[in-house]
Amino acid sequence: MDIAAWILAGLLVLVGLAGTLLPILPSTPLIFAGMLLAGWLDQFQRTGWITFTVLGVLVVISQLLDFIAGSLGAQKAGASPQAVWGALIGSVLGILGGLPGLLIGPFLGAAAGEFWARQDALQASKVGIAAMLGFILGAVAKVAAALAMLGIFALAWFW
Repeated sequence: MDIAAWILAGLLVLVGLAGTLLPILPSTPLIFAGMLLAGWLDQFQRTGWITFTVLGVLVVISQLLDFIAGSLGAQKAGASPQAVWGALIGSVLGILGGLPGLLIGPFLGAAAGEFWARQDALQASKVGIAAMLGFILGAVAKVAAALAMLGIFALAWFW
C-alpha cells in the first residue's frame, strides 16, 4: 500500500506539471497535493509546515494570476471596466476551448467588452491583444511557480 501511495504522490506532481501546459488540469494544486502526500508518507520528517506554507502561498498566487492575468493586461491598455470583465469571462470560458480557447478567450472577451463600452474597433483590438498578452504572461508565471515549488520541495527534502 505504501508503494501505491508513493506512486500516487509522484503521479499527482507529474500531472500537475502537465497542467502547466494543458489548460483543463489544475497544475499547482495537483503539484501541492502530491508534495503534501509525499510529506505525509514521510511523516513530515524532511518537509515541515514552513515548506508547505511557502508552497501553499505559491499555489494561491499562481491560481490568482491564472484567472486575472488577462484582465490585468486589459487594464494596462486603458480598458473600460466592461473590457476587464470581458477578459476575465473570456479567460474562464476559454478553458472549454482547450489551448486555442485559452489564447483567444481573453482576447475576444476584452475586445467585445471594450467595443460594447466605446464603439471603437481599434481600441477594442488593442485591449484584446493586451488581454491575450496578459494571459500568456500569467501562464509563464504559472510555469515559474510550478518550477519554484519543485525546487523548494527538493531543497527541503534533500537538505
